[in-house]
Amino acid sequence: MRMRRPTLALVALLLAMAALPIGLARGPVARVSAQDDACADYPSGTLQIMAPAAPGGGWDTTAREVQGVLQGGLVEQSVEVFNVEGAGGTIGLAQLASDNAGDPNTLMMMGLVMIGAIGANASETTLDDVTPIARLIAEYEVIVVPADSEYQSFQDVVNAFKADPAGFVWGGGSTGGTDHILVGLIAQAVGVDPTQINYIGYSGGGEALAAILAGDVEVGVSGIGEWQDQIAAGDLRALAISAGAPSVQGTPSAAPAATPATAPIAPTLQEQGVDVVLANWRGLMAGPNLPDDRRACAVALMEEMHASPAWAAVLAKYGWQDYFLAGDEFGAFLAEEQARIEGILAEIGIT
Repeated sequence: MRMRRPTLALVALLLAMAALPIGLARGPVARVSAQDDACADYPSGTLQIMAPAAPGGGWDTTAREVQGVLQGGLVEQSVEVFNVEGAGGTIGLAQLASDNAGDPNTLMMMGLVMIGAIGANASETTLDDVTPIARLIAEYEVIVVPADSEYQSFQDVVNAFKADPAGFVWGGGSTGGTDHILVGLIAQAVGVDPTQINYIGYSGGGEALAAILAGDVEVGVSGIGEWQDQIAAGDLRALAISAGAPSVQGTPSAAPAATPATAPIAPTLQEQGVDVVLANWRGLMAGPNLPDDRRACAVALMEEMHASPAWAAVLAKYGWQDYFLAGDEFGAFLAEEQARIEGILAEIGIT
């Protein structure tokens, strides 16, 4: 059979396709064109992720999940997580700022907790001294008691708290962090002077869990993902979560919408008559003076991770909310969030 000659239009189309970069001609890929070439050597060695708290807490868990997803095929180099404990993450923050200037191969997990800790600990190093990379997830708080606790409902907790605010002991993460802020907001909502709160802050979720099970505190507060295994096993009883009631979404900066994975753990505070909604968020920072091209590569890697099925599986596993924001947009969010949290801390008497 005689083959038909291609038309001029078809020739023009074929020539145009040939002129396209290979990645575009074949369809979209994760990191394309000039950005792909520029970031081919990122990270240039082992990627270090600092969790500025004790093992077992939210920052540590999130860092290790990031490690797992990245090593699952997104980077060829090894990824390591290390812990720097103390002062709500501000010791790790100071270390990042002083030891990792211009270093694209070291990232630090952080979040809303760190903003509060900077104020509560009067830290000389602030988030203005490091480089925003990406906001990753948000997580609602859960209020728990040991399985054998006398408190059968959150209303029982409220009644005991109102009866003896200074004698009722709460436990959670570091002073000035999300857990502490939530207790302060609850105090305001139920008519208790926040300055009367008896709150013990721990360096990590593991330490707080041990204190709850030992009876050192009466009620524990933490992110849902940290204690969901103990709740499922029956060691802890969840009394409330800090998501909005089904008819209330909350403001985007304060609380993203809940997913079905979080809602069944316990009734929300709002559903139980306490008008408080709060979500903790976590993200990654790099050291100061990071070259623009290296920051772009770190951001691109986080964008690729965020788009991966493996990361979606992590979110589902822990009931975390997808709260991704990267680069300069994350930096702008941080500026607004610092002002918001500093106002809350002053209002409830933590600073």
